Amino acid sequence: MFHQRFYGKLSVAVAFAAGAFSVQAQGVIKIGELNSYKTQPAFLEPYKKGMELAVEQINEAGGVLGKKLELITRDDNSNPGDAVRAAQELLTREKVDVLTGTFLSHIGLAVTDFAKQRKQFFLASEPLTDKIVWADGNRYTYRLRNSTYMQVAMLVPEAVKMNKKRWAIVYPNYEYGQSAVATFKKLLKEAQPDVEFVAEQATPLGKVDAGSVVQALADAKPDALFNVLFASDLAKFVRAGNQRNFLKDLSVVSMLSGEPEYLDPLGAETPVGWVVTGYPWYAIDTPEHNAFLKAYQQRFNDYPRLGSIIGYNTILSLAAGIRKAGTTESEAMVQAFKDLSVSTPTGPVVYRSLDHQSTMGAYVGTLDVKDGKGIMTNIRYVDGASVQPPDDLVRQWRPASAN
Repeated sequence: MFHQRFYGKLSVAVAFAAGAFSVQAQGVIKIGELNSYKTQPAFLEPYKKGMELAVEQINEAGGVLGKKLELITRDDNSNPGDAVRAAQELLTREKVDVLTGTFLSHIGLAVTDFAKQRKQFFLASEPLTDKIVWADGNRYTYRLRNSTYMQVAMLVPEAVKMNKKRWAIVYPNYEYGQSAVATFKKLLKEAQPDVEFVAEQATPLGKVDAGSVVQALADAKPDALFNVLFASDLAKFVRAGNQRNFLKDLSVVSMLSGEPEYLDPLGAETPVGWVVTGYPWYAIDTPEHNAFLKAYQQRFNDYPRLGSIIGYNTILSLAAGIRKAGTTESEAMVQAFKDLSVSTPTGPVVYRSLDHQSTMGAYVGTLDVKDGKGIMTNIRYVDGASVQPPDDLVRQWRPASAN
């Protein structure tokens, strides 16, 4: 009799514990995120901090659908195969509810295809290639960061104002660089038919031979330069260009070079006068950005980089999508993200139902040096909605099955 009572109570206790565990498990929404943390730390360490800040703020405010958010990250080793394996592990082993992340464009494309095959909702946070939403787009993938087309479209009017005929080009030789250059040539030629592209240097990502590249470009005697290099490649290129006086009096438009991740390391070597896209966190005076800046500085005792904003907006977007969907189920998330509007530190963002691209914009300005540091001046924010190609072209570029 004792044993029956004991085991009966034990069974009740076990059942209660299991029930409590189930309730606890159901009280968490797991966000699975993968990225190139080891190879791109300058951007992705601030990016991760931005995600963490958003998760903390949302959880402190009560979570989403009454549940806490939990962030689970994996490194993709900048390898498409490893990225797909990481995504698979996040879904099967970690049982994440939604998938997000990636930085490098070829990695983003690999996970985009994985999402299509698995019919799994995926928010590509950072990769810039146009293919993610156009040629290789699918119904399960949305993208937050502005595309190469959008950033180039922000810079081409500035290039036209320079009224230069002989252009040289330097870029990292992988999907992002190739995509940016193709769009720049097309849009500049349309706006300025007499333009000539007199030299082109495609460099291995992270392995630029800066001296040889600068010499090859200088030999062509260009009037202007379109630069797509970033991170350590950019720093090496600028140093070599300054040493050889190649950059002196040369008109330059440059993608990403105003982002603190890549501008700060240049210091006093910052090339004055370059027209760039970037993130001048110190010069944005809006209530939304001021609140983000204060919270970020208090939390991390540091200033934000562009990665911080991208990470923060990624979590805000997922939270808004889950609230609208009422669930994390992929088909519901796909529908919820159509024309989803999200309030962010840099203004409202809308995820276009047409091609699953967000309207997040970027800042355009001119590089200068102040107190030995690179800064952006003559700053203006370009809304991403204003630099989209015509809808009929997007429909031609994006597979009909992708929606």
